Amino acid sequence: MTTSYQHLALDQVQAGMTLSDELLDVQGHVLLPQGTVLTEAMLALMPRHGIVSLPIAVPDEPSEAELAAQRERHLARLERLFRKNDPDSDQDWATALLRRFVTDFRLGLAPAEE
Repeated sequence: MTTSYQHLALDQVQAGMTLSDELLDVQGHVLLPQGTVLTEAMLALMPRHGIVSLPIAVPDEPSEAELAAQRERHLARLERLFRKNDPDSDQDWATALLRRFVTDFRLGLAPAEE
């Protein structure tokens, strides 16, 4: 997955966003390396260094093919993890329930109702 970037004004940047490039001060010294996840404390110090905008990483949305491949990997992994459990059997209801919850979580589905 590739990542693009955008320059955001300092007042638009929020804690938790990621720098897409090194952040340099006016002398060219590196203040923060590329990939830094910004915190409130870091953002509060930016005006002191004359920083008015930041290059923020914006992850690209995955394609349908990437999503389908990821889903297949999750399903294959779940089959391997729960290979000794028959989801239709009433003998091991706890493992079947766990399998259902883990599957829903990994596939991003709403939690199963009980």
